[in-house]
Amino acid sequence: MSGHKMLFSGWKLWTSGRSNLRWKSRLADGSSTKVCVVGSGPGGFYTAQHLIKARPDVEVDIYERLPVPFGLVRFGVAPDHPEVKNVTNTFTQTARQSRCSFYGNVDVGTDVSMEELRRAYHAVVLSYGAEGNRSIGVPGEDLAGVHAARDFVGWYNGLPSCRELRPDLSCETAVILGQGNVALDVARVLLSPLDILKGTDITQPALEALAQSHVRRVLIVGRRGPVQVACTIKEVREMVNLPNTRPEMVAADFEGVAEALKDLPRPRKRLTELMLKTALETPGENEQQRRNGASRTWGFRFFRSPVKILADSDRGGVAGIRLAVNQLEGSGDGAQAVLSGEVEDVTCGLVISSIGYKSLPIDPVLPFDPRRAIVPNDMGRVQQAAGLYCSGWLKTGPTGVIATTMNNSFDTARSLVEDLESGALNTSAAKPGSQSVRALLEKRGVKPVTFVDWEKIDSVEVSRGEAVGKPREKLLTVEEMLQVARS
Repeated sequence: MSGHKMLFSGWKLWTSGRSNLRWKSRLADGSSTKVCVVGSGPGGFYTAQHLIKARPDVEVDIYERLPVPFGLVRFGVAPDHPEVKNVTNTFTQTARQSRCSFYGNVDVGTDVSMEELRRAYHAVVLSYGAEGNRSIGVPGEDLAGVHAARDFVGWYNGLPSCRELRPDLSCETAVILGQGNVALDVARVLLSPLDILKGTDITQPALEALAQSHVRRVLIVGRRGPVQVACTIKEVREMVNLPNTRPEMVAADFEGVAEALKDLPRPRKRLTELMLKTALETPGENEQQRRNGASRTWGFRFFRSPVKILADSDRGGVAGIRLAVNQLEGSGDGAQAVLSGEVEDVTCGLVISSIGYKSLPIDPVLPFDPRRAIVPNDMGRVQQAAGLYCSGWLKTGPTGVIATTMNNSFDTARSLVEDLESGALNTSAAKPGSQSVRALLEKRGVKPVTFVDWEKIDSVEVSRGEAVGKPREKLLTVEEMLQVARS
């Protein structure tokens, strides 16, 4: 059977008896539907993967500002969670497909405009994630020693823009604002024994700084209670079992929590039971022995909101943080934190704000909701902009884990396929796709990094890592990356 007939046969099955006349003529004239994805993180790759599987006539080009792909899988996932990073194997399979092309080192909005992309492609999917930080909104947040979690995570994960962070780890106590998984990742990295981190892909400068760290106590602060905590059981269990550390909880924070257990959904119930056990139960002999020998502590602090970061007038930087004491009104996920009028000061020298990432508009001509920090959309279709779609955190806000992003990206891809099927997305005219974009970039002196170029970078990083017993040693500047890619 010829290639065209095989493709036609598969398409026939997929469309379950729909008219194939339009598809048949496509094959005959060799044209294809050109789709461009902006951003090569999980949202971008999952969208591309689904489109390529769903439509044999679709070609997808992925544009990425950095020379390296994979977004938050590379720069956000904790170094000691290598199993989560295995998803890059799936993305690599997608990138190697003949109908998928990767163009790194292309800054959409600067090197090429959205208007130019929309002229070159039948559809454009925005999936560039959330690169901004939410402001704490309190006096003192600009002091040295106050960092956004995104920047701190980027520093130990090798994000080029965070290379110069140089956090001061000379203090004993660090306070993390927020109680999501990222907050626990940061706490774990701050307190992990160096021997654990040495075998990960954490950057060498971060490893050296952590080796000199004086941080021995980490408090993870949230405005609501144990029943509303935003992290998952896996991350809490990792903290509970972290070598050379012991938990330090406030028993009063758990008043009434045992009684609320029966009404909680199962995942939330298991998580709350673990926190209750950690906070209130007398540990067994072995665990007590382990805790007694621990030199580092961590703990949740519930019902607290930041009021002010206190300055160290002698040394500069942070001397502490003033926290408002809250009370809860309502119950469950809908409970609201209300100020009680009390405040308390906590001495610390490092404050890390983990209250959420934030998407930013990429082009002034695009619809953008600044309050929710997303592109307004209906199932991934950008409102009042035919042919424009969004996926990932730009679509939903920074919520969920990689599996959540996978599902929401598949939904966007399905919306795009439905629009192709219904004719709502006009593909009657041929589009040049990357051919015209590459010509524009060449004129502007921009040389894209292909996936083959990225594989050179990957190979060098893995080799450098092997030499020191790590899975990889990341290149830390765009200049180094481009040098290797073009070698």
